[in-house]
Order: sequence, then structure tokens, then C-alpha cells
Amino acid sequence: MLFSSLLFLYLFLPVTLFFYYFGRKDLRNYILLAASLIFFAWGGVSYSLIILISISLNYFFGIKIESSSGTKKSYWWLFTGVACNLIGLTIFKYTDFLIENINTLGNLFNATAIPLSKIILPVGISFYTFHALSYLVDIYKGKTKAQRNIFDLALYICMFSQLIAGPIIRYSDVWQQLQLREHSIKKFSSGIERFLIGLGKKVLLSNIFATVADATFGIPSESLGSINAWLGIICYSLQIYYDFSGYSDMAIGLGRMFGFEFLENFDLPYIARSVKEFWRRWHISLSSFFRDYVYIPLGGNKVSVQRNYLNLIIVFFLTGFWHGASWTFILWGLFHGFFLISERLFLEKLLIKSGRVIANTYTIIVVMLGWVLFRADTLSYALLYWKKLFDFTPTDIYFLSEQWNIELLVAMIIGISGALGIFPFLKQKLSTLKFRQITIVTYTYEILSIFFFTGILLLCSLYLVAGTYNPFIYYRF
Repeated sequence: MLFSSLLFLYLFLPVTLFFYYFGRKDLRNYILLAASLIFFAWGGVSYSLIILISISLNYFFGIKIESSSGTKKSYWWLFTGVACNLIGLTIFKYTDFLIENINTLGNLFNATAIPLSKIILPVGISFYTFHALSYLVDIYKGKTKAQRNIFDLALYICMFSQLIAGPIIRYSDVWQQLQLREHSIKKFSSGIERFLIGLGKKVLLSNIFATVADATFGIPSESLGSINAWLGIICYSLQIYYDFSGYSDMAIGLGRMFGFEFLENFDLPYIARSVKEFWRRWHISLSSFFRDYVYIPLGGNKVSVQRNYLNLIIVFFLTGFWHGASWTFILWGLFHGFFLISERLFLEKLLIKSGRVIANTYTIIVVMLGWVLFRADTLSYALLYWKKLFDFTPTDIYFLSEQWNIELLVAMIIGISGALGIFPFLKQKLSTLKFRQITIVTYTYEILSIFFFTGILLLCSLYLVAGTYNPFIYYRF
């Protein structure tokens, strides 16, 4: 079930909110858990069994880690729990990738090929596995206590608002909210607004950019021209940003509707002036997860320079591999790692001296080149796509004129303006104006806001009725 679907908007969410707020207060967590399991089972009942096994195992390991705290047993319980989670993730996500690479090596020695397992990837497994890992590690480090109520732990791991595509929520950040959280009209209304902003990002922007990006990356490499290649990668860069940040907005908004406060996952990444800064602004929950649970335990930057660079390579190898079982994803991660190391060596000083515009242009170009690896189905296609970006031969130009229309033009103006922070800037300035204190102006502003958000909902609904939506990109991970 998608957040950006009529079923969710007009049936699942209203029914869940009704039972949540009009049922007994002491049953709210159970109602939310039941709704989450139904939401998850919608994609396949067999998926539910997998997540229930994950919940049960991590409940057991959490108690064992805490009960043996301060001893070697605690470490080995942690090791076993982490291993079980990673083995499960590997089986479901990486089995066929490993078989394909073994077969490739086997071909060199005329070995018999191993048949692919064709295991179906459970939706959201990368995210709820990381939720479980943070839970076990934080117990071991003494940052939190093991949850004795298995239903509350289940709610943390599989809460439908952030189950499928994040953000990655750490148990230590929300464990108190599982028992005590604020519910208010102000918080609920801000949740609705945040959810609708995310819905608009997905349906009214990302899906429009997706039509051009998908069409462009579907063109045979020999027919791809430079203008079209640039249009395609610009649209994909906007598509993935509004797709994922839109989902994060919806997840944060849904959390507020049910009284939870989740941390932000995006902070205008396309205004970054270095790749290093980009990763401080893009998918913040993932980058901070790898920082705290991989990079720092490896020694971080408190080791030799050479070891520090190796740590960065390991982290970004894992970042790419986490996104997908493909060499293109791995190379995408290493591509970013290469520029991070380059910035530490010499580029960062040059970027500081070059000024904001040049530094931001450099970052956007590097990130877009990286998105080619992320989006391309094969490495060979990605390399040819890179070549076409800088091949301005007039006879080689193939332009998707049928894709270039008023709808795309408006979406690009809004999308680029939003990605560069123009709308947040204007909103901040508007909120600080003194005339907002005048009652009649305040009421007018609130009324216009209601019309604005209602308009987003109605317009998105019209697009959804027309069947012009597609799954979130990060559902695949």
C-alpha cells in the first residue's frame, strides 16, 4: 500500500485515525500496531511472517544483552543478534547477487552455473533491519533499556509511517514516546500539513519528473543525445529528491498525527557546497547511522590518515551496497567516497576559496553524475550515458519533444526553486513580518493556508484517479 494512493488517503488513514482517537487511550499503541501489521501485510502475507520473526528474535536478544550487561556474554549476545539480522537481510536481498558473481567467476573455469534463488525482496527489510540493529547496539552501549513489552517493540520496528522507506528511526530517540507522547490539535494539524507537502512533492513533482527520466534512460545509448541526456539526469535528480524527501515528509507528518516526533531526514541537499556537506543534508538518518555504527567504531578520524580514508571507503561501499544488490550501487557509493577523500586531500580548500556559486555547481554536477550510476541498469550503460553528457555532436541529438510541455516546465520551475531553498526562505521571511501580528491578516493567512493544502489534496487526488502515480523509489531498498 502506498501513501500516495486513494486507498490509503481515503480509507486506511481515516479509519486508523478514527479508532486511534475514539478508542480507549490505553489501547492506542495496540491499535497503531494492528494498523501497521495490516499495512505491511497488504504487500504480501508472507512478508508479515518475516517481520514477526524479526521482532521476536530482537525482543529475545535485547533482553539477553541487557541481563548480561558488563560481561563478555553481553557482547556475544549482541554479536549473535547482529549476525542474525544481517544474515536475514543477506538471504533476502543479496542471495541472487552473490550467485550471479559466483557464476561469473565459475565461467572462467567452466564450472556448472548455480541456479538463481529468485527470492522476492520483502518490502522495507533494509529499513526495519537497521531499526533492529540500532535497538540492540544501543542496549549494549547503555543508551537505552531493553523493551519488556514485545508489542511496544513491535510498534517501533514496524510502525507503518516509516516502515517501508524510512527515515531510519533509532530506538533511543523514540522509546519514551512509545509510552508518553503529546497529542494536540496544533501538533495534529502540523502533521496534516507536513503530510500534504510530502504528498504534493511525490504526486505533483516527482511523478512528472519520473516520466521524462524513465523515458530518457529507456533510450538506447546509441540514440541518446547530449541535450536529452542532461534533461534526463536533471529530471532524475529532481525525481529522486522529491520522491524520497516527499516520503520522509509524509512519514514525519503521519508520526505527528499519532503524537510522535521523528527527526528530519533532508535539509536542502542541493544547496550543499561540497560532497561532504551533501551527505550531511541528504538521507540524514542513513548517513548518521553509518557514522555512529560503522565509521566511529572503525576509528573514525581518530586514526592515521590512511586508515581514515580506508574507513571512508568501507562506509561508502556499505552505503552503496545497502541501496541495492548491484555493482552500479556499489560504484555509486565508492564514487561519493572518492570525492569525499579528494575533498579532504585538497578540494575542500579550493572550494572554500572558489566561492558559493562555483562550490555549489561542482557539488550538483558530481551528485548528478553519481545519479547516473544509481539509475542506470548496467555499468556499461552508465559509462555511455556519461560520455553522451559531454558529446555535443549535433547529428547525435535526440530530443524528447513529446515530454517537454507546460506541465513539465511548471514542475521544473517549482522543483528547482524548492530544491534550492527559495520557498523555505520566503516562508521564513513571511513568518517574521510584523504585520502578521495584525489579527485580520493572520486570519487571512490561515484561511489561505487551508485553501492551499486542500488544493494540494484535491489536485493530487485528481492525478491519482487518472492513475499517474508510481511506487516510491526507496520501496526497492
